[in-house]
Amino acid sequence: MKAVSIIVPCYNEEAVLKLFFEETQKVLNTISGYSFHFIFVDDGSSDRTLLILKELSNTHMHVDFLSFSRNFGKEAGMYAGLTYADGDYVIIMDADLQHPPALIPDMLKGIEAGHDCCAAMRTSRTGESKLRSAFSRCFYRVSNRLTDVNLVQGAVDYRIMSRQMVDAVLALSEVQRFSKGIFSWVGFDTKWLPYENVERTLGKTKWSFWGLFKYAIDGITAFSVAPLRMVSALGFVISSFAFLYIIITLIQTLAFGIDVPGYVTTLCAVLFLGGIIELSVGILGEYIGHIYMETKDRPIYILKASSIKDRKQEKSANGNSSS
Repeated sequence: MKAVSIIVPCYNEEAVLKLFFEETQKVLNTISGYSFHFIFVDDGSSDRTLLILKELSNTHMHVDFLSFSRNFGKEAGMYAGLTYADGDYVIIMDADLQHPPALIPDMLKGIEAGHDCCAAMRTSRTGESKLRSAFSRCFYRVSNRLTDVNLVQGAVDYRIMSRQMVDAVLALSEVQRFSKGIFSWVGFDTKWLPYENVERTLGKTKWSFWGLFKYAIDGITAFSVAPLRMVSALGFVISSFAFLYIIITLIQTLAFGIDVPGYVTTLCAVLFLGGIIELSVGILGEYIGHIYMETKDRPIYILKASSIKDRKQEKSANGNSSS
């Protein structure tokens, strides 16, 4: 019997946690030949999420939880879950039921057919605002052009991975993580399962537009230096035009005398060059910021509580007493 670890990052999900577990368990009960182990990761929730996870863990032996000392973000939650998962296969899914548990049997069939990974991709964005949908599509196009990793349009974090692929993902221990890019960068054969977007019925989304924008910037800068090269190319072009303009001005001055410079022309040039300088400094700052955070070598997350350690200790104690 193969073991399957199911990682579920949670942040303020008290409204949906029990329903998620019940709905997912219904699907798992129809699958034979596998043992399933839930690892819920509480990302520093401020509601009753941790209390519910403790209740589930105490009631069900195949349910464990990890709890962070504060909110470290979903990326840290997924990484922590992968670190503690010891199954032959590992599933990552959200607790808000927007990742349909009904896809799990198809995922298992895909990975048993020889694929290293079987991942879900949305074919629609029902329930999202037009602005957010347009921004998402734009991000995928820009990212695929600027980076070496190919992100599939509509790809989500919901997937099952082989142990070999999980180990490869864990080997990339950078602090500022962009898992969609990491899953693609490590390679391995991935089968995509299309599904219709499911609207959240309980609780509220934790992703704001600004949060998604910062996440997108991190994704591009984590896997490409193309923005730096674009700034260099832009600087070269502007410098060339400026040099040409200087030559033309010198010739005009020698031939026709000194001309009074135009106020509008000077203002436009100053504002344009100032904007380019600010943009360049901003892009450089993003990369320097990445370097700064990585050189600190801080932990990706800090655990405050974990049922996994407790159960390991219980098993050890039971083993010693029986001997």
